[in-house]
Amino acid sequence: MDQVRQGTDALFILLGAIMVLAMHAGFAFLELGTVRKKNRVNALVKILVDFAVSTIAYFFVGYTVAYGVAFFSGAETLAAKNGYELVKFFFLLTFAAAIPAIVSGGIAERARFGPQLFATAVIVGVVYPLFEGAIWGGRFGVQGFIESSTGVAFHDFAGSVVVHAVGGWIGLAAVLLLGPRANRYRKDGGMSAHPPSSIPFLALGAWILAVGWFGFNVMSAQTIDKISGLVAVNSLMAMVGGTLVAVLMGRNDRASPTTARWPAWWPCVPAPT
Repeated sequence: MDQVRQGTDALFILLGAIMVLAMHAGFAFLELGTVRKKNRVNALVKILVDFAVSTIAYFFVGYTVAYGVAFFSGAETLAAKNGYELVKFFFLLTFAAAIPAIVSGGIAERARFGPQLFATAVIVGVVYPLFEGAIWGGRFGVQGFIESSTGVAFHDFAGSVVVHAVGGWIGLAAVLLLGPRANRYRKDGGMSAHPPSSIPFLALGAWILAVGWFGFNVMSAQTIDKISGLVAVNSLMAMVGGTLVAVLMGRNDRASPTTARWPAWWPCVPAPT
C-alpha cells in the first residue's frame, strides 16, 4: 500500500511540475507578442536559455541553500520513494525559474543577453533560495522569529510572496535601474508607445499561463491527499475576475477622459477634465 501511495504522490507532483513548466511557454509567447518584431527571436531564446541556466544553478547551489539537500548521493538513495525527492526538486525548480521569467518580461528590450543570464544564475542560485529557505525550508531562523513575535508562522501556500512578490521586487529594481525602452519618450516629453507585435501570440501566452496556473496553485499541495478543490475554484475565479476587470479598464483606456463610458455601478468613475 505504501508503494502505491508513494508512486501516486510522485506522479501527482510530476504532473504539477509539467504544468508549471508549460507556463514558461506562456511567458515566452506573452513576451513575444509584446516586443517588436526585430526582438522576437531574442525573446524566445532568452526564455529557453534562462530555464536552462536556472536548472543548473538550482540543482548545484539553490536547492541546497533553500533546503540543505544535495544530490551527490547513491542511486538507491535518490530512487527512494519512487524518486519523489527528485520529482519534488523538478517541481520547485519550475517555481524558481519563474523568477527570471517574471523579471524578463519587465525588462523586455532593455537588457543584454549575457548579463541577464548571469543575473539569472545569481537570482536562482542564491537570492531566491534565501527567501525560499526562510519561508518554506524553515531555515535561517526566520520562521521561528515570526512565530515567536506573532504567535503563528508565516504561511505561503503557492508562492504569493516567495515567488511572485520576490519576482516583482527584483523586476521593479531592474526596471528602475535600466530605465525605459529606447525612444519610449519623445523630445517634447510625450510618450511614444510600442504597439504589440502579435496580438495572437500575446493571447496564446496569456491562455497558457492561465492553464498552467492550476498546476502552480493546486499542485502546491505536493501530495495527493492534500489536494484542495477550494484552491482550484479560487484560482478559476481569480482568473475570471482579472479578465473582466482588464476588459472594463481597457475600454476606458481607449476613450478620452471626457468620453469614457464607465458602468454606472463602477465605484471610482473619474471626473471629466
